Amino acid sequence: MKWWTYQKERFPVLQHGPLVAAFSSCAVCYSAMLTGERPVAWSFVVAFVSSLLFFLQLRIADEFKDAEEDALYRPYRAVPRGLIKLRELGIVFAISAIIQLVLAVTFVPSLAIVLIIAWTYLALMSVEFFARDWLKARPITYLWTHMLIMPIVDFYATACHWIPSGQKPWIGLLCFLAASFFNGLVIEIGRKLRQPSGEENGVPTYSKLWGLRNASWVWFGSLCLTTVFAIAASNIIDFVLPVAITLALLLCYALKLVIQSKSTSQKSFETLAGVWTLCLYLILGVIPFLVK
Repeated sequence: MKWWTYQKERFPVLQHGPLVAAFSSCAVCYSAMLTGERPVAWSFVVAFVSSLLFFLQLRIADEFKDAEEDALYRPYRAVPRGLIKLRELGIVFAISAIIQLVLAVTFVPSLAIVLIIAWTYLALMSVEFFARDWLKARPITYLWTHMLIMPIVDFYATACHWIPSGQKPWIGLLCFLAASFFNGLVIEIGRKLRQPSGEENGVPTYSKLWGLRNASWVWFGSLCLTTVFAIAASNIIDFVLPVAITLALLLCYALKLVIQSKSTSQKSFETLAGVWTLCLYLILGVIPFLVK
């Protein structure tokens, strides 16, 4: 029961599952359209399970990294209130890594090399690149260095297709991975936009750092940059118009939220970021693959 409570609070599977499914399927489908090699079903399975476990590992790494701050400022969270121990989370982390490794090695052994690269970056993130205080004093640098994990995980998901297919779509993936990076900013900034009344002492948010209005415009800028690279990526697979129309409609709604930021709730920003992410990965990879 305690694990069910933990996942509901800190890693809601029913919420993350569809997003990760779209994320991982898009990566496999996009790689398939670049190379012309039809993916096998196992590519989707390995990409999805591994990606979901990567994001679980990120959550667990945050629990360790933020343990002191959570105990001081967020005692209501699962770890500081004693629901789950860090040691237990460490065991779950290790089990998830074993599952990823077994999936990689049994599918295509060389996939383990890309997995280790992703693990290495995740490990560096977990120790704040051995420069915690320096990064904390530079929030923009902190943000982009941590968001690089998004295209890295996406790269691994694409590798679940192009490694077994024997193809290497390096150049074609650049715009796709750039879109993934900026979409990571959309998610990260979107979940840390709050009204002044919703700010918590000791809890860093971008609305507290830059002011809600400025932070919401930065969020909107991230949406725009995601759109630019998504359209560039869709041009490579000849699917520009559906991508442009879908994202333009969502941008219009996002602009409305930003203009009305003084009355927009944190939930609205966060929800739109989730809807945006789901639509982005469906329209950029899954839908064009099915259509073609």
